[in-house]
This record gives sequence, structure tokens and C-alpha cells, in this order.
Amino acid sequence: MTNELKSESTQPKVPQKEKKEKRSEKYKEEKPIRWYNFRLFPIWLRILIVLLLLVIAAASGLMIGFGVIGSGEPFDALKMDTWQHMLDIINGKE
Repeated sequence: MTNELKSESTQPKVPQKEKKEKRSEKYKEEKPIRWYNFRLFPIWLRILIVLLLLVIAAASGLMIGFGVIGSGEPFDALKMDTWQHMLDIINGKE
């Protein structure tokens, strides 16, 4: 009980309203002026652009790998018949 009395007596009693005013003044001084940013492109457009770039990168990688490195025709890498032939070889049907 003596500890409780000591802690209460050492703290000065400040009314609640003064505490709020001091806090609000403190935050006003610390906060810098913020400029609001707006998005030039919406998020859905950003996601769409990223997906489109991924598809383009995958297609160009397939064409380079199949045409330049594999000594085939580059546009044959995008044909379904080529992929079906590869899957047949993998599965042992040919």
C-alpha cells in the first residue's frame, strides 16, 4: 500500500483536458506537411501490364530457345503440334 501512495503522490495531477491539449500540440509540431500522392496507373492496370510482360517474355524465351539454340524454326515453338509432339515423346507414345 505504501508503494501505491508514493507513486500517486510523486505524479502531478494534470486535468484530462490539459493532457489532450499537450498531446495535440506535440503531434502538430512533429507531423511534417504531407503531399498526397495519387496513382498514375490503377493497380488492376499494373497487374495486367505485368502479366502481359510475363507472357511476352515467356514467348520470346521459347522462340529463342527453340529457334536459335535448338536450330529449329522460331515460330514453331508457339504451335500446338510441336508441344503435342514433345509430350508424345515424353510419355513414350512414339
